[in-house]
Amino acid sequence: MFTLLKRPTLTWFRLMKTIQQNHRSIIYIKPPKEKIGPVQSFFALCVFAMTLLAPAGWILHHIPDYHQRSPDNLTSARTQEDTHAY
Repeated sequence: MFTLLKRPTLTWFRLMKTIQQNHRSIIYIKPPKEKIGPVQSFFALCVFAMTLLAPAGWILHHIPDYHQRSPDNLTSARTQEDTHAY
C-alpha cells in the first residue's frame, strides 16, 4: 500500500494491479462448531418466510378495501383529522 504513496503518477490499471497484489483473501474451511437440527432449520425457514410474506399478504388481503375508498373520502377524512388536531 505504501508503494501507492510513493508513485503519484500511476495509471488506473497499475493502481488496480497494485491493490490486487497486496490483497489476500483468508478463507477457512472447517466443519461447523454446532450442528443445526432439522427442527431448528424448519423453524428458521418458517420465521424467514413469515417476515417476507406477512406484509405482502396483508396488503393483498386489504386491496378490496382500498378500491372501495374513493379519493374524495380520503381527502375529507384528512381535512377532518387536521381540524381536530388543532
